Amino acid sequence: MVLVTNGRLITRDSEGKGYYEHGAVAYEGAKIVEVGEEAALRAKYADAEIVDAKGGVIMPAFINAHTHIYSALARGLSIVGNNPTNFYEVLDGTWWAIDRHLMMDGTRASATALYIDSIKQGVTTIFDHHASYGEIPGTLFTISEESRRLGLRSCLCYEVSDRDGEEKCLQAIKENADFITYCQKQNDPMLAAMFGGHALFTISDKTFDRMVEANNGRTGYHIHVSEGMNDVYDSLQNYGRRPVQRLQDHGILGPMTVLGHCIHLNTAEMDIVKATDTMVVNNPQSNMSNAVGCAPVLQMYAKGILVGLGTDAYTHDMIESCKTVVGIQRHNACHPNVGWCEATDMLFKNNPKIAGKYFGREFGVLKPGAAADVAVFDYRPFTPFSDENIDGHILFGFEGRRCTHTVVNGKVLVKDRELNCADEAAINARVMESAKRLWGILNG
Repeated sequence: MVLVTNGRLITRDSEGKGYYEHGAVAYEGAKIVEVGEEAALRAKYADAEIVDAKGGVIMPAFINAHTHIYSALARGLSIVGNNPTNFYEVLDGTWWAIDRHLMMDGTRASATALYIDSIKQGVTTIFDHHASYGEIPGTLFTISEESRRLGLRSCLCYEVSDRDGEEKCLQAIKENADFITYCQKQNDPMLAAMFGGHALFTISDKTFDRMVEANNGRTGYHIHVSEGMNDVYDSLQNYGRRPVQRLQDHGILGPMTVLGHCIHLNTAEMDIVKATDTMVVNNPQSNMSNAVGCAPVLQMYAKGILVGLGTDAYTHDMIESCKTVVGIQRHNACHPNVGWCEATDMLFKNNPKIAGKYFGREFGVLKPGAAADVAVFDYRPFTPFSDENIDGHILFGFEGRRCTHTVVNGKVLVKDRELNCADEAAINARVMESAKRLWGILNG
């Protein structure tokens, strides 16, 4: 038995008590056993191992519903001659340039870097969308090795695309199919698979048919949709259909499929997404950085679409992304009283729902039976604090790097801000060497 205690406890349990001024969480193995007052649980579980929150805020850990491991070595990178003026040039000049030179050692280093950055900011589960067209076969298996070694929960897929020719495309399809088969056989509660696709403007009808055949209904799809207007123009000009309609034609949509971005969806497309119970993930910081627009989150919410939150290739701080949702939605709507509930729901309710579909557990809440995924943040409020105003405190006072402890599936991976699952200094040195090699090749 382990007891996370000595802190203010936010449960996010809508059916139970939401806040304990002096609270504790008792868990055994991968499940929470009990939450309650610190004194009572200390007395009840006198022999429990203690995780001391040291007066911080104890709360459910985070889920990132859309990441890109291949981006992890790009922080600080400047590619000579790359000066993009539109979204396609961002992709071709930066991200495709990186993934075309990403070999297996670079993929492993990228996974390690992203996982460590995530868990140190209270993230326990990621949905990743990987591309490494320099070396494709075995990449998802390599990433899964790092996921298991470091202790995170991962739903992985490979980015199928026609952009680098048929041979690479077929390799990407096979990588998805092989990894799905592997996950089904392993039945690992910490590992899941989706079938990845880049975006519709780089995927032909023939390739979609091949993807659907290889998947054979085994899992959902994870694909970028209408991130830029080029995606919409390509579908209309070359196929006579809008992107969501093309996906519907090929049987891509459904309750296990995630559509990333969805910035330029029209009303009819939103209706299709809702009718098929397809999920959407918003990535506000990335969208702003790439100057592709503001996703119609408010409209999608009004239609009852399940909208989650991701970081894309921008950051791993889910709190930072949540704050950005509020700002961009208010700015876009010219209304100072929108976006708050949508943003916090995306992070604290919808991402756990998405994760629950793939891992069969209850996330995002501290209550008996839920996943033992707990985060502690060093936050000392100087105004009244409880479950009634926690979201206000988070949006205006919390930061990902205030995380002091991260518990994933019952294992303490971060303790007192220090990595508890690996030698961080040795890892940093290894990742640094991989980054230097990649940067050297890119700027050769």
